[in-house]
Amino acid sequence: MYDFRAQGIGQDAESRPEIAPPSWLLTAGEPVRFASEYAVSWLLDRLPGPVPDLGQGRAVLVLPGFGATDRATGRLREHLDLRGWTTYAWGVGPNHGLTDEVLDGVLARFDTVVDAPDEQSRRPIDVVGWSFGGLLARWVAHQRPGQVRSVVTLGSPWRPEGERTRTTPLFERARRSHGLSERAEKIIDELRGPLPVPTTAIWSKTDGIVGWRGCVVDESETARNVAVPSSHLGMASNPFALVALTAALARAGEDGR
Repeated sequence: MYDFRAQGIGQDAESRPEIAPPSWLLTAGEPVRFASEYAVSWLLDRLPGPVPDLGQGRAVLVLPGFGATDRATGRLREHLDLRGWTTYAWGVGPNHGLTDEVLDGVLARFDTVVDAPDEQSRRPIDVVGWSFGGLLARWVAHQRPGQVRSVVTLGSPWRPEGERTRTTPLFERARRSHGLSERAEKIIDELRGPLPVPTTAIWSKTDGIVGWRGCVVDESETARNVAVPSSHLGMASNPFALVALTAALARAGEDGR
């Protein structure tokens, strides 16, 4: 995330507790772990045998993490498509953070998916966000509560005390290169508020990029936490994370929203 704390942005910016980022050992192991997680889930999805139609055509909009494009969520979307969901990439290009292009683009894409001509994939829809994409997913739910069935976040440090991560320098560099929307402060405050729709937060205690405590939600009848053994880069392809995601979306569909 951006280092809003250093700029005094947000409530109690200077006095609120701060979650330490992961150890450098975990960070250094991210690329190797990601490669193995991707390979294992790819192979598992190609094992012979029947695959249950859990999604029944329901629409899922998938948002990539910071600096990533739709290519980074391809494995996740393939996994859901095989199980009966109709997935949609966000189509906005690289996720440069809280720029006007990204913010306007994600809402426009959401509205396009909601108005899809296929009756089975119409509203309400589920929104899945990996890493920073999860923060955007939370914001979309606040903007379009009546059209979102559920939100699932994957390693998304949405809590204010988890603001600083291993990628904070990259966010600050992107701010200088691509700018920052004048709405950024308001949007951060909005997405940190209680969600008006069911949500599942999937996170890992072995995440090498973000502190996992910044990703958890306060559990309730409509908010759940699921811990998985995963890297951060592999959260959109890790077999355990994909199982947890599939279960969360299936549960949302059973709720009948």
